[in-house]
Amino acid sequence: MDEKAPSGRLPERDRPWVMRTYAGHSSATATNALFRRNLAKGQTGLSVAFDLPTQTGYDPDHELATGEVGRVGVPVAHLGDMRALFDGIPLAEMNTSMTINAPAMWLLGLYGTVAAEQGAELARCAGTTQNDIIKEYLSRGTYIFPPAASLRLTADIIAYTLREMPKWNPVNICSYHLQEAGATPVQEVGFALATAVAVLDRVRDSGQVPAERMGDVVQRISFFVNAGVRFVEEIAKMRAFGALWDEITRDRYGVENPKQRRFRYGVQVNSLGLTEAQPENNIQRIVLEMLGVTLSRDARARAVQLPAWNEALGLPRPWDQQWSLRMQQVLAYESDLLEYPDLFDGSHVMTALVDDIVAGARVELEKVLEMGGVVAAVETGYLKSALVASLADRRRRMESGADVVVGVNRFTETEPSPLTAAGAEAIEQVDPAVEAAAATAVREWRAGRDTAAVDAALARLRADAATTTNLMPATLECVRAGVTTGEWAGALRQVFGEYRAPTGLAGAAGAGGDPGLGAVRERVAATARELGSGRLRLLVGKPGLDGHSNGAEQIAVRARDAGFEVVYQGIRLTAGQIVAAAVEEDVDLVGLSVLSGSHLAAVPAVLDGLRAAGRADLPVVVGGIIPAVDADALRAAGVARVFTPKDFALTGIIDDLVTVIRESNGLS
Repeated sequence: MDEKAPSGRLPERDRPWVMRTYAGHSSATATNALFRRNLAKGQTGLSVAFDLPTQTGYDPDHELATGEVGRVGVPVAHLGDMRALFDGIPLAEMNTSMTINAPAMWLLGLYGTVAAEQGAELARCAGTTQNDIIKEYLSRGTYIFPPAASLRLTADIIAYTLREMPKWNPVNICSYHLQEAGATPVQEVGFALATAVAVLDRVRDSGQVPAERMGDVVQRISFFVNAGVRFVEEIAKMRAFGALWDEITRDRYGVENPKQRRFRYGVQVNSLGLTEAQPENNIQRIVLEMLGVTLSRDARARAVQLPAWNEALGLPRPWDQQWSLRMQQVLAYESDLLEYPDLFDGSHVMTALVDDIVAGARVELEKVLEMGGVVAAVETGYLKSALVASLADRRRRMESGADVVVGVNRFTETEPSPLTAAGAEAIEQVDPAVEAAAATAVREWRAGRDTAAVDAALARLRADAATTTNLMPATLECVRAGVTTGEWAGALRQVFGEYRAPTGLAGAAGAGGDPGLGAVRERVAATARELGSGRLRLLVGKPGLDGHSNGAEQIAVRARDAGFEVVYQGIRLTAGQIVAAAVEEDVDLVGLSVLSGSHLAAVPAVLDGLRAAGRADLPVVVGGIIPAVDADALRAAGVARVFTPKDFALTGIIDDLVTVIRESNGLS
């Protein structure tokens, strides 16, 4: 127990958590300037957002990078970009979190090399590589290699950092994205811990770490969680996480030191729970979600980053990020939260809630382990199907009004918001010239290298990948030779292959008692009869590198429930692949989902492809985070409908898709 002051306060006020904002866009130089401004405002750590080409192992001039460069994060294609990103920022004194998974080894190699160039001792460098590849197969979609090969890379990083960077968190197990994909608190805890077990088992069984050092490995494993608006339940979830982690690390791995078994986590509160409708309501959502991971001292986050109020509209501006940072600072420095011991010790309500989550999560964990572990549960589609089904349940509750979302399905009457009065100026705009400049810059970088050194480094990487050799030394040789992100990933693709994760649609439940679905089914069947086809056919496509597939999957599930035959090939498709599938499958409608902001490049490419294939008559609809001015541009280019997050009623969307098909075929 903590020694308490007579008043019940702590004898000394707790130190605040590390305060971050998730930042990065356009170019390394521009992002460096943003980092410097944020640090000057009192931010105490950096959280780097990388763009989708970097996250998926492509250079800025690759075909799949079109429209994506600098869009949702900063492009880092080589050592020169990493130097520019941290120019003038002393990495020996900084705590840096990098949201990077499949190419985490590569980015860590770049980061460590720049730190060494600055004169920093690697042993002093503190920070985190997210590096949880399992949730990429289930939610974010920025995986590259098959699960087993990906876990090999994770284990290699852990073994390397244990020797060379002992203050670094080499892996950040992410339940955050599981919640966004539909996970209940029980699933979030159970599935995330199953991932942690897979990582620790792989390290233990790799032979790279002596058994007596597993405690050192465990104490550097961190977690990255999601905090939703049901903040009482979130407090219980975090206490349950800590209890189960302590149990697993003690019993399964023999870690005796309770300090090494401590559950260490950072948090980003729920970005996908923010609304486009009445976006000013997002402020109170963010504050309540922050309380869920800070109120309980025994389960308090080590680091917190908050989204901005306008993330459902587009890329936040520096001022928007500042507002979110100030929320943290007001709680930490103005309130008395950090003066007291745990507020929930002895609470019967909290204890019962924690016990329920622990019991349920233990069942989920044991179920996954009985399947052979989390890799098997990914490859069979069990985890993805469970999340798609849970998200479908959540959507149905919102559509029915059982779950209230203020401003969306209740209390929708509103005054015009002064926050959005500026229109497109209410979000950060990425200059389209950024992509062309990045593509030119990476070609110039390649032209200025020692080609022989590059070839030798890549040859060593491929050779080592074909064995069980730790890949970090070969990766560092690639960094120093000037290899690019795309070349490093490409070499490993040649050895490991690429992977297509299960979509999870097969196991998803239907729409249940939705009273409007029957009428839509009748319209679908009637339209198919009038067109002389057996069933209406819908192609759901994810162009480009955007891997957030939750919305696309829910549309696919509801369309199937309404009687459509749905063609869905998963994420990361080129415009040519989407067009070819539309023609080959003879579909009646193409639905494109784009959440990365690349819609003005990705959608016209599909429209042009359909025209070139002689199918200009085939209607196209688009869904995503699309500002009003961009929606107008898409409609002018020939898109039949544009759907955004405010269009939450899925059955109504499917009904509108039927209308689009009828209109395009001249039916009344």
